[in-house]
Amino acid sequence: MKNDANGKPLGTDLKKLRALPDARIVVDDDAPYNPHDKAAVAAFWENAAVRRPGQRGKQKAPVKVPTTIRFDADVLSGLKATGQGWQTRVNKAMRDWLKKHGGFAA
Repeated sequence: MKNDANGKPLGTDLKKLRALPDARIVVDDDAPYNPHDKAAVAAFWENAAVRRPGQRGKQKAPVKVPTTIRFDADVLSGLKATGQGWQTRVNKAMRDWLKKHGGFAA
């Protein structure tokens, strides 16, 4: 297959394909909708959740609540030194402490 000016194989740029008069986009079987069916496109976008870049999607239960907590510098340094997932481990440790000390019944 020949390459275009950018070095991409011809036919891989969707803008160029859509500009062709007889262009049909091939739809995979696992695609969310058929782009040639206007009703399917409208239904898909009517129910689509639009997010800003960096914004998280719908969370699985239980949803975490952002908060601010102040630690001594050496404590925070020690927690972070345990590696990735340190906040999850702190959450579990606090849950265990609350169960042990009657903070909640969960």
